Amino acid sequence: MPYLISSHKTPIGVLNLLADDQILIGANLSTVAALAADKDSKTVKSIPVISELIQDYFDGDLTALNGIQVRQSGATFSQSAWKAMRRITVGKTWTYSELAAKAGSPNAVRAAGTACANNAIMLIVPCHRIVKTGGALGNYAYGVEKKRWLLTHEGFL
Repeated sequence: MPYLISSHKTPIGVLNLLADDQILIGANLSTVAALAADKDSKTVKSIPVISELIQDYFDGDLTALNGIQVRQSGATFSQSAWKAMRRITVGKTWTYSELAAKAGSPNAVRAAGTACANNAIMLIVPCHRIVKTGGALGNYAYGVEKKRWLLTHEGFL
C-alpha cells in the first residue's frame, strides 16, 4: 500500500501529512517534498481518521491529537523523548531538562533539544510544548510565533 500524503490549511499554515495507512509518519509546515517519502506515495484530499482528528484539534478539541498513532525512525534516546512528549498534558509545558529526565536520561539535556529539532511529526509529537528553563519559549523549527500560537490555542499562554 502506498504512503498517503495530504495537505491541510490551518491557522498556522499548510500542514503536510505523510501516513502509512493509519499511522502518521510525518507532519510539517514546510513542504510535501520535505516529508521524504521513501516508497510510493499517493496524494489524497484527506487521510481517514488522521485528518479529521487534526481538524478537531484546530476546532477546539485539544485532546483529539492523542488519537493519532505515530511512528518515526531515530536513535534510542530520541524515541524515548518523542514518546515522553506525547505524555505532556495539553496546556502544560516541560523544560528541556524535564524532557531529558522523563526520557530516562536526566543529564541528556542537549540530546533532548536534538530530539525536538529532529522530530518529524510536529504538532502530534508536541515539541512545541518544550520550553527553556525559566519559561522562555526557546526555539521552534517553524518560528517562535507559530509556537506561541499553538501554546495560546492550548491554553498555556
